[in-house]
Amino acid sequence: MSAANDTEFQSAVLLLTGIPGHEDIHLWLSIPFCLIYVISIVGNSVILFIVKTDPSLHEPMYIFLSMLAVTDFVLLIATLPTILSIFLFNFREINLNACFAQLFFIHSLAIIESSVLLLMAFDRFIAICNPLRYTSILTPVRITKLGLVFVLRGVAVVLPFPLLLKRYRYCRANVLSHSYCLHQDVMKLACSDIRVNYIYGMFTALFTYGLDSLFIVLSYVMILKTVLSIASRIESLRALNTCVSHLCAVLVFYLPNVGLAVTHRFGNSSSHLLQILLGYVCLFAPSLMNPIVYSVKSKHLRVRIIRAFVK
Repeated sequence: MSAANDTEFQSAVLLLTGIPGHEDIHLWLSIPFCLIYVISIVGNSVILFIVKTDPSLHEPMYIFLSMLAVTDFVLLIATLPTILSIFLFNFREINLNACFAQLFFIHSLAIIESSVLLLMAFDRFIAICNPLRYTSILTPVRITKLGLVFVLRGVAVVLPFPLLLKRYRYCRANVLSHSYCLHQDVMKLACSDIRVNYIYGMFTALFTYGLDSLFIVLSYVMILKTVLSIASRIESLRALNTCVSHLCAVLVFYLPNVGLAVTHRFGNSSSHLLQILLGYVCLFAPSLMNPIVYSVKSKHLRVRIIRAFVK
């Protein structure tokens, strides 16, 4: 590639998309988006503050919840500038390198969140199936090591995405499908052979989301087997009730992501609006719902939050 083409590649600009056909009400749509951002950031910040300041919450379940809150918080910060710039100021341009950086953070954080959900499933599995060894298995040192391993996995697996995309020439339409950058969206704009990206993208999805969801399902199969063997119906329901928050978090995270992946892979022009809506659900639903669900379902956490605000 010539020096002139290198310069053109480095300075290329992509155009982000708000909600096509509704540009005239983007300013009004910015109001619910701003509310969602504020509620999500405040909710996750409260979770982090309460867990950090209350020694009685320094338990594996709440430590994993804090990891989830940190992941959602950083993801919101990574996408906040581009989304609000579209809806508030109608500014749609994003530099190609900035787009690569954003998609790296979005995909790596999504994989890290999937990993945290797996850790939370493992936490529920140990608590219900082997409660006597719970504290000896999930020690603070082991939790820290597991967290670091999954963070490194997310970074290592996603790092090839921007490196591969950077090799391509972009001579097609430069309009993206979302208000932020996704790998499966950007690679379609390249006028080069992108089979490597398709293959590696599928491998990444199977190695991360596929394995994580499989182990989560296996964990709940073992949990159900243990719960059904409990003679007392009240004890069985009590054990299952401790899993409700985590199951909600799993469904809120995985269902929209699977739907978005399917529409990107097999969708057509008629499903463009569906892609955009699913993209917003993938981004906002976990960070908005996780603090609410866990605050409502966890009596211990709810009492601490109320006590903190009453003070």
